[in-house]
Amino acid sequence: MMIGITGTPGTGKSTIAGILESRGHMVVRAGETVGPFVLGDDPARDTKIVDEEAWAAAFTPVDGFVEGHLAHLLPCDRVVVLRCRPDVLETRLVARGYAGAKVRENAEAEALDVILVETLETFERDRVLEIDTTTVPPNEAADLITGFAAGTVPPSSGSFDWSAYLLEGL
Repeated sequence: MMIGITGTPGTGKSTIAGILESRGHMVVRAGETVGPFVLGDDPARDTKIVDEEAWAAAFTPVDGFVEGHLAHLLPCDRVVVLRCRPDVLETRLVARGYAGAKVRENAEAEALDVILVETLETFERDRVLEIDTTTVPPNEAADLITGFAAGTVPPSSGSFDWSAYLLEGL
């Protein structure tokens, strides 16, 4: 069974994937598999342009976890969407050295549920688990993910509304 772990940058995907790895689970870092599908750079958005459809079509499914902000584009059996309150996400991204425009773009994407919406456009709700990493520590999130993979943690999505973040500062 392939479980995708996705979310906006800064929501804890890599940290939680590291915990899962330390517990003996197979984890594929999606970012390490896109190289042949990078079409170029988008300097205005400080990101790489990936042929997402070709990457997803060529991806060989694994029995384990696939971590990355594009993991929800893969043919997963289940998907975990990590979420984080936008103001906390901003703090995390600033600490990583992200430029102001990139911080704001990601915080707005989180407030608009962009990755959750993309996930639910492909996967039925009974195959999706949403976790708020603002309040759930990484070890507990890893426990929830392994429980979801085992079928002991029920699916859940659409629980967070951070749209008010978009009105701040107006």
